[in-house]
Amino acid sequence: MASSTETRKPFPQPAAGYTQSFWRTELDPLDNHRSTPDLPIEADILIIGSGYAGASTAYHLFPENQQGTPPKVVLLEARELCSGATGRNGGHLRPDLYSATKIYTERYGLDAAVEVVRFEIAHMKTLEKLVQKEKIDCDLTFTRSLDIYLDVDQLAAAKSFYDYLVDQGLDFMDDVQYLSQEDAQGKAKVRNAQGGFSFSAGHLWPYKLICRLIRIAVSRGLNLQTNTMVTEIGQDRTPEGLWPVTTNRGVIHARKIILATNAFTGALAPEYSKAIVPCKGLCTHIEPAPGAPYQELPETYAIRQGLGAFIYQISRKDGSIIVGGAQYTYKDIPDQWHNNPDDGTLINSVEHYFDGYMQRTFFGWEDSNATVKHIWTGVMGYSADSLPHIGDIPGKPGQFIAAGFNGHGMPVVFLCGKAIAQMAQHSVPFQKTGLPRLFETSAARLDPVYNDTVG
Repeated sequence: MASSTETRKPFPQPAAGYTQSFWRTELDPLDNHRSTPDLPIEADILIIGSGYAGASTAYHLFPENQQGTPPKVVLLEARELCSGATGRNGGHLRPDLYSATKIYTERYGLDAAVEVVRFEIAHMKTLEKLVQKEKIDCDLTFTRSLDIYLDVDQLAAAKSFYDYLVDQGLDFMDDVQYLSQEDAQGKAKVRNAQGGFSFSAGHLWPYKLICRLIRIAVSRGLNLQTNTMVTEIGQDRTPEGLWPVTTNRGVIHARKIILATNAFTGALAPEYSKAIVPCKGLCTHIEPAPGAPYQELPETYAIRQGLGAFIYQISRKDGSIIVGGAQYTYKDIPDQWHNNPDDGTLINSVEHYFDGYMQRTFFGWEDSNATVKHIWTGVMGYSADSLPHIGDIPGKPGQFIAAGFNGHGMPVVFLCGKAIAQMAQHSVPFQKTGLPRLFETSAARLDPVYNDTVG
C-alpha cells in the first residue's frame, strides 16, 4: 500500500482536514494499533494492506475453533487501519446484475459472465450471516437499488440487454424490475429520469465492518502493525525460502505474502503496473438542514447522466446521504485522477459539483437546504480489463494477490479474501475456491488487451 508505481517513493501520508472520510469519524481502538512494539522478524503469512481484502483474508486465516497451532500471521498497514479505499468508499453493497455483465458477455461469453453475477449475489446473504454471527455493528441495511437513466439512448441499449438476459431464462433476472419514465420520476423521485431498473442491494458502514473483522483476527492471534509502510519486496527468496520485505521500520521475512494492496499494487509488484492502475475518485456526505423538509429515499441509487456519467448514492437512517462519482466532470483531465495515488487532495474539477446536488436532482428536496458536510477522495485500483486479480502471482512462488476491484469491491471482496486464505494456508488451487474463472490473475493478464481504466 505504499507508493507510486513509477517513482517507487513512499506513498504520501493523507492530508488532514477536508479529505477526512465520513466513515472515519468514529475511530476504532485498533486504528493505530501495533500488536507488538517491534516489527516481527518473520511470519508464516504476511498480509500487506488492511482494507476489505486484507481484513477478510486475516479473518479467514483465524477461523473459530481452529484446530492445531495457527500460522504466524502479520498484517502491515502503511497508515491507519482501513484508511485506504475501503475506508473512503460509498458504502454501497450493490451487485451488478446486468451492466458490467454486458461487457463480460461480449468478451468471454454468457456462462463466464453469469458466474460473476451469481458470485456477487452470494455476497448479500453471506454478509448478512456474517454480521449476525459476529454481532457486527456496521449499519448493514438491505433495500432496493434504483439504476436511473437520464439519457434515452443509453436506457434503450440497457433495456435491450436486459431483455436478452430475461430471454435466457436466468433466475436472478426475476429480481430486476424495469422502471418506466413515470416510475423513475414518480417512485424514484429523480428529475429528468427517462427510466431505469430496480433490484436488491444494500449498504453499510465499511470502516466498522473491517475493524470488527480485524479485531476478531487479532483476538485469535493476528499481529497487526499499523503505520508500517512497505517499500520493497525482494526479488529472490532466502535459502530458507523466505521473502525479504523492507518497511520503514525494518525488514520482515515471510514464507508467504498476500498483496491486499489494490491501487498501490504496482509499487510492490511492478509487473502489475499496466494491469492495475491507481485511479482517484471523490465522495461526499450530505445532510439536509435541521427541521427542513425533504423526501425520504430508502433505496440506493446509481444515476446515469450519459455514457460513462455515473453517480452513486446511499441514504443513511439519520437522513443524511453518501453520494459520489461524477467522474465525467474530470475524465478529460487525466492528471487529476488517472494513475494518481494522492488521496490527500481533492479533485479540482468536481470539488463543488455536489453543492446543491440533492436539490437539483430529486423531487422533494427543493427546500431541504442540504449541504455537503464531508468531502474526501479515495484511490481505487482499476484493472485494465475491469476484473479483479485473485490468486498466485505469476513467477513468484508463495506470493498471492487480491486487488484490482475497480471501485466495485463491496459485493466481491469478502469471498475473495476467503479464497486467498485457503490458497495461502492450505494450498487450495484457484479452481477449487469457487471464485469466478475470470478473476484468476495470470501472466497473460499482466499485458492487457483492454484498457478500461481510461474508459
